[in-house]
Amino acid sequence: MKYLAVLFTIVALSECLVKIPLQRGIKVEDTLKEKNLLENLLQKYRYDIGTKYNSDISNAAQVAEEPLLNSFETEYYGTIYIGTPPQKFTVVFDTGSSTLWVPSVYCSSPACQTHHRFDPRTSSTFQGTGQPFSIKYGKGSMEGIFGLDTVKISDLTISDMEFGLSTSESEDPFSRTKYDGILGLNPWKKSSFFDNLMKKGLLEKDEFSVYLSGKTDGSMIIFGGIDQSYFTGPINWIPAAYRKFKIEVDSILVYGQAIACRDGCEALLDTGTSFLLGPAPEISQIQQAIGVTKHSFNCRNLHNMPDVVFVINGIQYPLTPHAYTHKDDDHCKSGFSSGSKDYDHLILGDMFLREYYSIFDRGNNQVGLAKAV
Repeated sequence: MKYLAVLFTIVALSECLVKIPLQRGIKVEDTLKEKNLLENLLQKYRYDIGTKYNSDISNAAQVAEEPLLNSFETEYYGTIYIGTPPQKFTVVFDTGSSTLWVPSVYCSSPACQTHHRFDPRTSSTFQGTGQPFSIKYGKGSMEGIFGLDTVKISDLTISDMEFGLSTSESEDPFSRTKYDGILGLNPWKKSSFFDNLMKKGLLEKDEFSVYLSGKTDGSMIIFGGIDQSYFTGPINWIPAAYRKFKIEVDSILVYGQAIACRDGCEALLDTGTSFLLGPAPEISQIQQAIGVTKHSFNCRNLHNMPDVVFVINGIQYPLTPHAYTHKDDDHCKSGFSSGSKDYDHLILGDMFLREYYSIFDRGNNQVGLAKAV
């Protein structure tokens, strides 16, 4: 379609310009305006030339940025709007799940009472489906019903977007979270927000990238492209499983020796997980290798602890002791955990992604990693 658009553009312009002499240094657009031909040209070829002058600017391919706030390096969230007139919510942009949901006025759980709740009765564009759903996360769960409405993020707008209205939420963790809901970006569900962006051709590239800062502000998710100011050095591209963001880890090294994932293992790049989770045997081996045998330890020991190096597609990605630990009052804790359920793969959460700018390339089923600044 892009080639046809270019062809029609050339034909349209040539139709006008063969009769109009151009002066050096004068733009074609200015010449057409001067001759009162630009509006007629755009009207005649409005479906063929493209979207630069289309009155429906929401269809223009673009790059859109959404700033993220950081709450104690455990949750990163940004702002979205749902409905007409728009209702404002904060959400985690989660590469570990696929569903968009926010609390609703139908939810009486204590967790819902402390957050913004969507009211479909005040949205002129809301359509109910009555379809129920439920989600269990690594920590927490929720139930709700699906509906359709307009969803806006930054300069991106999708009408008739499927989203969930929660009817119940577990107290842990949702009663304590700064964010209202979750916007899933994992591609396994074909009706996800990002899939809709792709289908409508709203992005310059079918990719998004994430920069997570250790500061309260400064983090960013970018739809449709990358920002080179957030990383240094080359981008290393890693094949990802089809319709997922799972990649292969070759091994995990400490002092140059493989101490975990010796025969390779799968890993999910997950912006919705705070730390680094995995199967209990693998996590236990990492903890032993770095010398963490207790739940917490004295932070003064950090300078004696080794880097933990993840070898991915032949490239080494080290995590320093300051990167893989977090302070709890006057003590430090390891960010490696086997979690509360049995994992069959690693989950490289925010602890890892703060160190490496990540690009999720849906068009080519690959993930890019570069050293974050």
